[in-house]
Amino acid sequence: MKTPISQKKLFFLDMDGTIYLDKTVFPDTLPFLSAVKEKGARYLFLTNNSSKSVKAYVEKLAGMGIAATEDDFLTSTDATIVYLKAHYAENPKMYVFGTASFFEQLKGAGLNVTTSLCDDIKVLVMGFDTELTFQKLEDACILLGRGVDYIATNPDYVCPTWYGSVPDCGSIAGILKTATGREPRFIGKPHPEMLLLALEKAELSADDALMIGDRVYTDIASGVNAGVDTVLVLSGEGTVKDAEVSDKKPTYIMDGIGDVMREFLK
Repeated sequence: MKTPISQKKLFFLDMDGTIYLDKTVFPDTLPFLSAVKEKGARYLFLTNNSSKSVKAYVEKLAGMGIAATEDDFLTSTDATIVYLKAHYAENPKMYVFGTASFFEQLKGAGLNVTTSLCDDIKVLVMGFDTELTFQKLEDACILLGRGVDYIATNPDYVCPTWYGSVPDCGSIAGILKTATGREPRFIGKPHPEMLLLALEKAELSADDALMIGDRVYTDIASGVNAGVDTVLVLSGEGTVKDAEVSDKKPTYIMDGIGDVMREFLK
């Protein structure tokens, strides 16, 4: 029997579509975050968006009235760095397909990265690139044609905005698959690494946690894959039909973060 939401100790929170949309925070977000702290539980912001640094996210949330520190976040970039260090101990040269911020995070972690095409590149590392150019697409096709290893931060097809959606990392990976036949090893949600890493650091079990998100194929799937209870909120991209047709079923379906708060306060 699943642990009631009122007894959860750690809340994994997707961001865009779950606690805010673009630059607008949902009305129940601040009360929910306050309630979690008042009951002695903790929340952790999880995002597949690798286009921004954690510092940028701290500043973005501050602009919405949400006080946060860098310790409150775990991103697909963090998980990708852990993966690259674990699987490439020799630290080969890696071509970074992503934003300048993404490049600086990988470089700051000690990885041997470049944005220039050269002969000794062994790995192509791709993130959500809001600074996309055709040159990057061409470089990626050349490298994938050479047979280099191919790692991507997240499989999301779109990133929500106030006006609709824009292509995310998964969509660009689709373009490259059409051109080269190659698919990446995705790191972020729906894979469980981000959640399992956070549970280990917090010294908590999967039963103690709850994953809350608006996408079945990433947020909910990551919780299911990590053995964590999940809530699909209908405030972003996901729909009830998405849950019905998916083999990764949410534990709960709710309209938004306010419904989660009311269950937590019971």
